[in-house]
Amino acid sequence: MGCSPSCEAADVTTHTGRTGLRLVTPCVSVCPVGTEVPASALLEPERGDAMTPTLTALLCLGLSVGPRTRVHAGTLPKPTIWAEPSSVIPWWTSVTIWCQGSLEAREYRLLKNEGNLWTWVTQGGLWTWVAQKPLEPGDKANLSTTYMTDRSAGRYHCRYLSPTGWSELSDPLELVVTGSHGKPQLSALPSPVVASGGNVTLQCASRLGFDRFVLMKEGERQPSSTLDSQRAPSGQFQALFPVGPVTPSPRWTFRCHGYYNNAPQVWSYPSDPLELLVSGMSGKPSLLTLQGPVVTSGQSLTLQCRSDVGYDRFALSKEGARDPLWLLGRQPQAGLSGADFALGPVRPSHGGRYTCSGGHSLSSEWSAPSNPLDILVAGQLPYTPSLSVQPGPMVTSGENVTLRCQSRSAVDTFLLSKEGAAGPPLRLRSKARAGQHQAKFSMHPVTSAHRGTYRCYGSSSTSPHLLSQPSDPLELRVSV
Repeated sequence: MGCSPSCEAADVTTHTGRTGLRLVTPCVSVCPVGTEVPASALLEPERGDAMTPTLTALLCLGLSVGPRTRVHAGTLPKPTIWAEPSSVIPWWTSVTIWCQGSLEAREYRLLKNEGNLWTWVTQGGLWTWVAQKPLEPGDKANLSTTYMTDRSAGRYHCRYLSPTGWSELSDPLELVVTGSHGKPQLSALPSPVVASGGNVTLQCASRLGFDRFVLMKEGERQPSSTLDSQRAPSGQFQALFPVGPVTPSPRWTFRCHGYYNNAPQVWSYPSDPLELLVSGMSGKPSLLTLQGPVVTSGQSLTLQCRSDVGYDRFALSKEGARDPLWLLGRQPQAGLSGADFALGPVRPSHGGRYTCSGGHSLSSEWSAPSNPLDILVAGQLPYTPSLSVQPGPMVTSGENVTLRCQSRSAVDTFLLSKEGAAGPPLRLRSKARAGQHQAKFSMHPVTSAHRGTYRCYGSSSTSPHLLSQPSDPLELRVSV
């Protein structure tokens, strides 16, 4: 396949935007693989200003130019191309592209494919050859850049020259730069805690109008998946990635990026990492709080996760939250391990149901979750119930006792708590009677274990972990 010899000389624009290379040739055009290319065009283009980066347009000629030597491309095995440390590189960091051919390779060339344009990448500008010509036959060559930018990103191929001619093009290398746009958010639906063998959906979302989203798994060089962006009801752009079935090992840690179709190798900053917690069935820890389950705004709150298994990290999860709240590590001692999660000072948003799990740092497998712990934030509803006792606050062991909590405000549920008790408050549905909402907590027969100071609270079904102001305290005395 040839081209018309009537084409005039072509000016090739460099990365700097200047015309730094002029090739006096019959034709400049896009070259299909396998086209006969003159050796003079492939081996060493005519240079312009020594200070100008040389980015040479691939010549596609039907006529020989200069020496009457013709080089037939595509007659040798294709080389291997790869990037180190990865093909996905953060903005303004270094990367090296490697090309390895046969033992007869004498010279290597790197090409960049930009749509319908093919260009040779040679010494200068953004790239520097470390070993363009191998020291001995068969040595691989590499091309490096100190500062990765969006101009360095793209689709690359390489080929090598042997005594018999030029090799085929390598498979493409997609060199990606990250950090050109704001990072998206990555979350797990319905929860990052997944049973072994289960499935989960990862949501990558952003208010930026990305055309596509990419999901990357830690430890893998290639993307796990790439999906088109969809508009969510919230107005955000998102992609939903199905993941699974998950297994305990290795760890399942993900990040995601967004990009636009007009620059598919220019990605956003990565999202914050999201690790899936693969739950097991044994060795579940316990979760407790020294402050008790009922707390008030501004109070310091610490949740303690404890286990007799030697876990070296712990996760605290809140029901309804998409992500684990914290991941903390502590070296096990004498077979015991644990972590303290400091939440305070308390805010209304701390109200909820919590569990914790233990795990080992080299695996994504986690223990079964602890029994749930409800944290109730008092003083969030604008009323104060009253608490009374029948037959009275001083009773004898064996008697029947009833504590009655009531309010003129609408209450869905009443809770009765005992000062110093580690367990959760008692709960009863409210009943309306004579313009009052009330609940009766019965203790019969009463024992010395019932001695103590009690308070009651009201709650709403829409926010069950937010309570009213406490009633006045009521001390119950039990004589033997």
